[in-house]
Amino acid sequence: MSRSKSSKRWLDEHHADSYVKKSRVQSYRSRAVYKLAEIDERDKLIQPNQCVIELGAAPGGWTQYVAQNMSAKGFLLAVDILQMDPVEGAHVLEADFTEQETLDQMRDILNGRQADLVLSDMAPNFTGQPAVDQPRSIHLAELALDMCGEFLRDGGSLLVKTFQGAGFEGLTRDLRSAFDVVKTRKPSASRQRSREVYLLAKGRRAR
Repeated sequence: MSRSKSSKRWLDEHHADSYVKKSRVQSYRSRAVYKLAEIDERDKLIQPNQCVIELGAAPGGWTQYVAQNMSAKGFLLAVDILQMDPVEGAHVLEADFTEQETLDQMRDILNGRQADLVLSDMAPNFTGQPAVDQPRSIHLAELALDMCGEFLRDGGSLLVKTFQGAGFEGLTRDLRSAFDVVKTRKPSASRQRSREVYLLAKGRRAR
């Protein structure tokens, strides 16, 4: 079956993308790594001895970046429902973090640790229908925030991908009620036509 014009256009754009080319040269698994790298350079997220939880980790570009920028005393737990090849320096858990069984597994793996930083690059499987896709994306971000209630230490930070649209302001308010500072980041590697943005919440307030 021949590809649609839109699919061909996307593939042509993808292969011409400077970040795609750069990721191949530097052996990163996805161009998304440069989104995290830019935010990290600006906001100093990754520190040597941190405990980091990453949600929506596959295919592992962010995981590679975090593992490379942590010391041997750091701890990285990468979670995704999709299969993902191992990354040196990371504990990879193939599971759905929205299920209680997965939260129990995470608790066992962390073995008493609380995260200094939670990263979420999760996005829903898009249908092309904004009325469906937008609520799903906001819901995933809300679930990441809920998970912080148990797994993120007081004073810790959350970086979560979301999309501007219905529910965005409510999500931002929820973050501001739980963290001292909330900032919006649109890294250069995010395509300008996309509504994708990252919300960076720092200084989780004591429960």
